[in-house]
This record gives sequence, structure tokens and C-alpha cells, in this order.
Amino acid sequence: MRKLLEMCPACAGELIVTQQTCVRCSTSVVGEFKPTIFARLSPENLAFLELFIKNKGNVKEMEREMGESYWAIRNRINEIIEELGLEKKNVEPSEAMVDIKEQRQTILNRLDQGDISVDEATEMLKQLRPH
Repeated sequence: MRKLLEMCPACAGELIVTQQTCVRCSTSVVGEFKPTIFARLSPENLAFLELFIKNKGNVKEMEREMGESYWAIRNRINEIIEELGLEKKNVEPSEAMVDIKEQRQTILNRLDQGDISVDEATEMLKQLRPH
């Protein structure tokens, strides 16, 4: 099944759903139905969000299940927040440096609390370095 279109292909205006039909009995309901903000998500980000909810927002479980680092998962969450239009991405270079410092501190705090191992912390810190 296709994803709902958000914009008119002819004029780029907002689209609304005007009919819904039951796949079992073919009953149709006509009206104006606005899709949720989650209809904006790409199929990949929607699947990620479903997994995130399934894991009750536990990033450590997401790390294990996806085989990705804490920061890769956090970046994906930020991408979804932006895709939903909940936050705009305007990071100045100076803000980016502050963010890296905060990320380092978060990693060290997680290590100190025993949430991650020394090896995991080392790998996460390596990923913060510019390539």
C-alpha cells in the first residue's frame, strides 16, 4: 500500500483524505480526514519509530537490537523530530562544538554509571572525531 501523499502533485497544495473504505466489507466513509503527523515519516523512519516504541525508548536496547551506536540512534531520533516538523535544524559551527562536548560528557557519565563498558565508551568517543 502506498504512503499518503502530503502535497498536490499539480499545485503543491495541502491534500486531505476524503474517503476511507473497509477492506473487509467495502463500507465507505466520506468526509475530510487529516492524516496524523506520522504520515510524514519515510517508511524507514516509521519502522525505526515503531522499534523505538517497542523498546520503550530504551536506547541501550536499541543499540543491541540494531547493532548501532548510541550516537547513530540519537541522530536518527533527531532526524525523525525534524522530519515531523517538531524542531528545525539550524546548528551553527560553535553550537556543533558545544554539542560534541556534551556528547563526550554524556558518554563519560554513562561509563561512570555502568551503563556502558570501557570498550563501548571508547568506540563511541572515536565516532565523535571528525573523519
